[in-house]
Amino acid sequence: MLRLHRPLLLILPLTLTLIAASAVMVAARPSAAATKAPAPFQHPGVLVDKAQLDFARQQVLAGAQPQKAAYDAMKASSYAALSYTPKPRAIVECGSSSNPNNGCSDERDDALAAYTHALLWYITRDDRYAKKAIQIMDAWSAVLKDHNNSNAPLQTGWSGASFSRAGELIKHTYGGQWAQRGRFEKMLRDVYLPEVRNGAGCKNGNWELIMTDAAIGIAVFLDDHAAFDKALSIWRGRLPGYVYETTDGAYPTAPSTCPKDTRQEIVDYWQGQSTFSNGLAQETCRDFGHTGWGLTAATHVAETAYHQGVNLYAEAGRRLTDGYYFHTRLENGAAVPSNLCGGTVKKGLGAVTEVVYNHYHNRLGEQMPTTLAYTESKRPAGANYFFAWETLTHANNPR
Repeated sequence: MLRLHRPLLLILPLTLTLIAASAVMVAARPSAAATKAPAPFQHPGVLVDKAQLDFARQQVLAGAQPQKAAYDAMKASSYAALSYTPKPRAIVECGSSSNPNNGCSDERDDALAAYTHALLWYITRDDRYAKKAIQIMDAWSAVLKDHNNSNAPLQTGWSGASFSRAGELIKHTYGGQWAQRGRFEKMLRDVYLPEVRNGAGCKNGNWELIMTDAAIGIAVFLDDHAAFDKALSIWRGRLPGYVYETTDGAYPTAPSTCPKDTRQEIVDYWQGQSTFSNGLAQETCRDFGHTGWGLTAATHVAETAYHQGVNLYAEAGRRLTDGYYFHTRLENGAAVPSNLCGGTVKKGLGAVTEVVYNHYHNRLGEQMPTTLAYTESKRPAGANYFFAWETLTHANNPR
């Protein structure tokens, strides 16, 4: 019989323990796939990427339409003035319908002006425009502390969407000095993102989609992958709760952030509409203006994600194209069915179709004559609340 000496008897249990611990560590170690860093963000990549910007610039310099008319309209707007003076404040207070309006219009306008000057910089290469965009962003980052009152989340979404686009263009295309860029980034991270990143619950859907538009833009600008993934999750849970498809069942599903689960709750949420068809939106029977905001915000999120290698357009299936067709058909003069909103709708969708038409028609070749007719009737698209100059950036631009 093999006799073990005492020193070996002492060492053997320790050796076995170490082997066992090593096996546990190996088993617990994440796989290479699990530890792989996420792909870096593509910049510029908030709503527009470099190829699209280069195409727009080329068209403007060549005098080609519709970009030249869109550029001329942008250049003539009050947002484009080199004498533009921002009006920042520490607390922006916005009640329902922006009443009270303590800095609400000023903040939205200043964010649109910053984005306008960033686009002007890219088209003209005149650094006075880049410096003006920086001046506007610096003015707000120097003082803004919070948004309050009932419209605070929506206000933050409106302004954050435009500010993130402006910041993205300047940060990644302008080689000049932006000494306070870190302060601007901190403002977006600490003041804007916490207000918009978790959605809007059971508010009308345009709120959550606009907030998500801002959240994904801020996430890309800040290279924040967790915030980006959160925005994707909110979008994926909200779009089926905003645009109906018959594959959803007899009535629409509730958004993932809004716990409504009975037919009557859904009907009430959908403004009393009880007959559902492809493309109907949760706010259709409220008015087409808010519906247009919801649709274009959803499209903005998909466009930014597309530039980052995530194809939300494909995930949406027919929801976006059906949603736009449903509403542009009526805007173009089709009769309103008697079972839709009691036979009467409030039109006014707005110039919100350039981005969606560009993707599905110019990138994918899908025929969308109804949406095209409406799009052309609104050219050149201007600037309003949280969307601006999309004829310039996206018309006939399949990049």
